[in-house]
Amino acid sequence: MSTTRPPLPSPSTNPSKILYPIVLSSLLPQPHRPLRSFAKNFHIRCELRSFDDPQNWTVDCVAGSDPIHIILKPPPFSIPMGSNSGLGSNSKNAKKVCLFHCAEMKSLAERIAAESDAIELRSITWRTFEDGFPNLFISNAQGIRGQHVAFLASFSSPGVIFEQLSVIYALPKLFVSSFTVVLPFFPTGTFERMEEEGDVATAFTLARILSNIPISRGGPTSLVIFDIHALQERFYFGDNILPCFESGIPLLKNRLQQLPDSDNISIAFPDDGAWKRFHKQLQHFPTIVCAKVREGDQRIVRIKEGDPRGRHVVIVDDLVQSGGTLIECQKVLAKHGAAKISAYVTHGIFPKRSWERFDHDNGGRPENGFTYFWITDSCPTTVKEVKNRLPFEVLSLASSIAASLQI
Repeated sequence: MSTTRPPLPSPSTNPSKILYPIVLSSLLPQPHRPLRSFAKNFHIRCELRSFDDPQNWTVDCVAGSDPIHIILKPPPFSIPMGSNSGLGSNSKNAKKVCLFHCAEMKSLAERIAAESDAIELRSITWRTFEDGFPNLFISNAQGIRGQHVAFLASFSSPGVIFEQLSVIYALPKLFVSSFTVVLPFFPTGTFERMEEEGDVATAFTLARILSNIPISRGGPTSLVIFDIHALQERFYFGDNILPCFESGIPLLKNRLQQLPDSDNISIAFPDDGAWKRFHKQLQHFPTIVCAKVREGDQRIVRIKEGDPRGRHVVIVDDLVQSGGTLIECQKVLAKHGAAKISAYVTHGIFPKRSWERFDHDNGGRPENGFTYFWITDSCPTTVKEVKNRLPFEVLSLASSIAASLQI
């Protein structure tokens, strides 16, 4: 007796439903060998060649059964036939993530989800009781069991931190596979040291609060922060959290490459702290370093090194509050012959609408203002206020955050 081997199915076929033929012509029971005795000793090996990496499978027969039952056994540690890994597709290999978000981060969350089919938005009901305390509800809580879960937070004011922490502490306890908190702006980062006895370093306080997020089934929580004010603040976090420090500088570099005068860019740092923070990421550009010096009762910004003459100078820092230092830098750079002046900060905080202080240069007059002022969408309230207002332009963190959720 013999069988004819049919052609193997195309690899594009759903591998979980492929039937792989086996040639048994030389092994089938002969007239002088009883079927049942043959079944007791039946044991062969076969090879699947439908994938680039062949796999050796064992074929066993259940003894004493009539008709014969044949069982295919995969090799140890083999990739399941229905696994995305066997298909070699990057999109199918992406880690599926359920993304929750606070109310003010809705727009950014939608942009993040648009970056990848592997990211699915989930909802939280944000309500308050009559006394003002949070009344929160996580929709479909049982549906995230065994899933990778992330929460996009914005600690834009002390009043919203407690309600978001309540959700952040609850999510990892819902039997999720892993948990990630994305906090683009770490708001107390500028309060990281004590200058005299009695000062409270609130950066350390917030780091301790986040370090006590409950551990999920997958281990400690991951915390994604963009351009934290001082890199040494990583040591403020405890062992129960894994801080991942990202930067918005790659977004700036991509944008600078799109400018018509991209070959005439110089980078200016408003002080030594900004230079230490970012100069290695921007080392391919000519550099200008400014510094504040005291003259009498005043602190004046001067150029410490570098020449802005004839250049499009981009001032780079991690954040802006009132903007006084950036405006002083703009004035001194214009005085020393800069052709254009722009600015970039990852976090545009602008309390009390201080963004109104920044004017457009009206066609290349640097003494009047800025050609561009780039910010990211780490502070959503600011993004809404400066929308469609020159010189501001928003560089979205969506693609960077989507990539960080795949780590």
